[in-house]
Amino acid sequence: MEASWRQVAGGRGRARGRATAAPSSGNGLHLRGAGGGREKGSVGAVGPGPSPRGAATPAAAGSSAGRSPAGSEALQTSVACELMSQRKFEEIKKANQAAAKKLVEEHFSSSSEEEGDEDFEGKQGKIVANTFTTYTTQTDGDMRELERTKQYVHEAFQAGAMTCLICIASVKRNQAVWSCSGCFCIFHMPCIQKWAKDSQFLVSSPLTDDDFGKRDYPWPCPKCRFEYKRSDTPSRYYCYCGKVEDPPLDPWLVPHSCGQVCEREFKPPCGHKCLLLCHPGPCPPCPKMVTTTCYCKKAKPIPRRCSAKEWSCQLPCGRKLLCGQHKCESSCHAGNCPPCPRVSRQKCVCGKQAAERSCASPLWHCDQVCGKTLPCGHHTCEQVCHVGACGECPRSGKRFCPCQKSKFSLPCTEDVPTCGDSCDKVLECGIHRCSQRCHRGPCETCRQEVEKQCRCGKHTKRMPCHKPYLCETKCVKMRDCQKHQCRRKCCPGNCPPCDQNCGRTLGCRNHKCPSVCHRGSCYPCPETVDVKCNCGSTKVTVPCGRERTTRPPKCKEQCSRPPTCHHTSQEKHRCHFGSCPPCHQPCQKVLEKCGHLCPAPCHDQALIKQTGRHQPTGPWEQPSEPAFIQTALPCPPCQVPIPTECLGKHEVSPLPCHTIGPYSCKRVCGRTLDCQNHTCMKECHKVTEIDVFIGKNKAGPECLQCEEGCSKSRPLGCPHPCVLPCHPGECPPCVQMLRIKCHCKITSLYVECRKITTADIDEKNLLSCCKNQCPKEELQCNKVRENQISIECDTTCKEMKRKASEIKEAEAKAALEEEKRRQQAELEAFENRLKGRRKKSRKRDEVTVELTLWQKYKYSLLPACALVVLVFAWYIARDVA
Repeated sequence: MEASWRQVAGGRGRARGRATAAPSSGNGLHLRGAGGGREKGSVGAVGPGPSPRGAATPAAAGSSAGRSPAGSEALQTSVACELMSQRKFEEIKKANQAAAKKLVEEHFSSSSEEEGDEDFEGKQGKIVANTFTTYTTQTDGDMRELERTKQYVHEAFQAGAMTCLICIASVKRNQAVWSCSGCFCIFHMPCIQKWAKDSQFLVSSPLTDDDFGKRDYPWPCPKCRFEYKRSDTPSRYYCYCGKVEDPPLDPWLVPHSCGQVCEREFKPPCGHKCLLLCHPGPCPPCPKMVTTTCYCKKAKPIPRRCSAKEWSCQLPCGRKLLCGQHKCESSCHAGNCPPCPRVSRQKCVCGKQAAERSCASPLWHCDQVCGKTLPCGHHTCEQVCHVGACGECPRSGKRFCPCQKSKFSLPCTEDVPTCGDSCDKVLECGIHRCSQRCHRGPCETCRQEVEKQCRCGKHTKRMPCHKPYLCETKCVKMRDCQKHQCRRKCCPGNCPPCDQNCGRTLGCRNHKCPSVCHRGSCYPCPETVDVKCNCGSTKVTVPCGRERTTRPPKCKEQCSRPPTCHHTSQEKHRCHFGSCPPCHQPCQKVLEKCGHLCPAPCHDQALIKQTGRHQPTGPWEQPSEPAFIQTALPCPPCQVPIPTECLGKHEVSPLPCHTIGPYSCKRVCGRTLDCQNHTCMKECHKVTEIDVFIGKNKAGPECLQCEEGCSKSRPLGCPHPCVLPCHPGECPPCVQMLRIKCHCKITSLYVECRKITTADIDEKNLLSCCKNQCPKEELQCNKVRENQISIECDTTCKEMKRKASEIKEAEAKAALEEEKRRQQAELEAFENRLKGRRKKSRKRDEVTVELTLWQKYKYSLLPACALVVLVFAWYIARDVA
C-alpha cells in the first residue's frame, strides 16, 4: 500500500514518504506508517501519541497468552515493525524540522514583500531625499548629476528591484555579488564568473585564432560591454567601495554595503574623495567648495563646488583669433576660440584668382594648372595651384629605358629609346617573365599552360597561367557559429566567420539579438525600461523584460487624468497605474421623458459580461473565462413616486415615474350591467361614463354585454324557462302549451302554461277534464277520479300482461345460453394455450356458434314489439270509448 504524508513544521515545511505495510497480527490490525498529522490508526505528528494501529496492547497480550506459538511469533513481528516504523518516523520528523529551519532562514534573508510596505517606502524615500539635500541647497547644486546615484540607492532598498541580467533573477541580501565599474550594474558572483569564462572561450577559440593561450583575451560586461582583462575576473566578494571582503548582512545598512565611508576617487579626478557611506552606483559629483575664477580670467575668483568649478562670467572673450585681424566676440568660454566668422577677399596660393572667403581659412587652391616655365626652358609645370617652387624638369638627367636595363643621357626634348634587349619583367602571375623585347607600356598577359591545382586542393587541370582555377565543390565545413556550413565554392580552408544575423529572441521577449550568428547563449538585452506611474512623475528603471513583473512605483500625487464620464471632475484619488476606478458620483442627468434628475451612481463605464463568445466544441476543450467589457448604460427608469388612479377608478396608488399612465389594479370591474341583474366581470379597465350624474357604478360601452339567459324564478307549476335574454323587471307570462292527461288517463290535453299556473283548484279540475265518455264503461270521469267507482282488469288486459311476461322470460333464457357459450369458448382457448403449440404450426379449432334470429335481431325487435302493443292497446281503448 502506498500513501503520502505531509507534515508542516513552522507552517511551511513539507515531507513525503512511503507507507510500510507490516504483517497483520492475529486480530487483523496492521501498521499504516508514520506521517505528519494525527489520524485514526496512525502515529501522532509531534511527541508521543496513541498507540499505532497494530501495536500489542495489554488486553491483546493477555488474550494471546493462550494462543498457539504462531500467534506469539506474529506478536513479536508486530512489535519489531512498530519499532522500525517509530525510527522511520523520527527520521522523517528530523528531516521536516531541518527543511522548515532552512525555509525560515531563506525567508528571513530574502527581500520580503514587507520591505515594500507603503510606510516603510515613505521613510526610505525621506532618508534618501535628506541624504542628497545638501548637494542641492548650496551654491550651484545640480540635481541632474545626482539622479543616477539616487536611483541606484533607491533600487537597493526596494524589494526585487535589483536583478541579475545573466540569470534574470532577483539579487538577495545574502548572495555574493559583483558590480561593474563602468555601468555599476550588479550581478551574482557565480553568474559573472561563468560569463567571463564563456566569453574568453568564445573569443579565443581555435576556429577563430591560431595563437590560442598566448594572448590575454578580454571579456565584456554583459550590459555596457566594458572590457576587462582575464586577471580582472572576480574571485572574491567585496562591498561596493572594495574595503571589506564578504560584508556581513546588516538590516540597518544598504544590502552588500560595509557601512564605512566610501572614499573612492571622484570621476573625473579632482583630488577629493566621496564622503557618502559605502553605496551602489556611481559616486555623486564632488561637493567640496573651492575658490576659482572664470574661463577668461577677467572676473574675481568666487567659491564654487569642485564638481562645477569651471564657470563663465558671460563677458566678451576678447582674445585674438587665428586670422590675426579680429578678436573673439563670444562670451567667456572654455577651450580654444571658435574660427573667425567674418568674410574677406583672399587670393589663392598661386595668386591667379581671388574670392570672398572666411577669415578662418585664408589658404585655398584654385583648379587651374600652374603653367610656369621650368628651368629647362622647354616644358611648363603641370601641377595644379600649389605652394612653393615648381622644381626641376622631370625629363632632365640620366633616364632608363623601359626595361630598366640601360641608362641614357639625353636632352629633355628627346625620348629615351628602347635598348633592344628582352624585357624580362615578372608578369602578373608572379612565376614567368616577359619574353618580348624592351618595349613601352605594360607587358602582355601570361599565356603559358601549366598544371594548376584548385584553391581547395581537390582537383588539378592544365590551363593558361593567367586564368585562376576554381572548382565547383562547395565547402561543407561548419563556420565559427557551429550552425551553418561554409558553402563557398573551392574554399581553401580559411572559412570566413558566419555573416548571418543571429535574430534569436532575447530573454526580455521584446528585442532580437543584433549580433552575427554565434555559439552559446545570446548576451542579455542591454536596454533598460522605465516603469512609470500614470502621471510620469515617479519612475523605476529596470532591465528590459522585467517591466512585466515589476510593480509600478507608488506616487503621492493626485490623479490628473480627465474624467472619462460626463462629470466635469472626478473623485479625488492618488495617481495610479492602469485605468481609473469607476466613478461613484450621482449621475444627475436630466431624464428626457419626465425631467427628473437621475439619482443612480455614474454608469458611463459599467462592466458588462460579453456575450456571443466562442462556445466550447466538446468536453475536451476548456471553457474560457467570461470576458467583461466597459460600456455606457442608459439611465435606469425614473423611480419617483407619482399618485395615479387606476383605469376603473377603484384606487389611487403611488407609481414609479417611468410606469406612470393608465394601469389596471387587477380587480373585477363590478359595474352594474344594463340587465340590472349582473355586474361586469372584466379586469379593471377603462370606462367611458356617458352620464356622470348616474354614478360610477353604471357600466359603460367598454364593459361586458350580458349574454346569459333569464334566470329569474318562474311561477309555481311552470316548468318552462323564460325565453327572453337576461332583462330587467318581471318576466312575461308563459304562453307555451303544457301537455297534461285527463282524469281518465287516456286523452292528452294541451293547455297554455299561464292558464294552469294562474288557475285555482276548480279551474284546474275543469282544465284537466277531456269531457269525453269512458271507453269501457259508461262512467263519469269525475266519479272514477273521486274513487266512487272502481274498474277491474278484463281478459284483454290479462292477455297483454301474459305476453309481456313471456317476452321477458325468453330474453332471460337467451342471455343465460349466451353466457354459457362464451365461457365454454374461453375454456377451450385456455386449454389450447397450455398445450404449448406454436401459433403458426397449430390449427385452432374454431367454435362456430350459430345465433338464433331472436339473438341477432332482439335489439331491433323489442322496440317494434313494444310499439305494436301500445298501438293495439290504443285501438282497443278507442273502440271501447
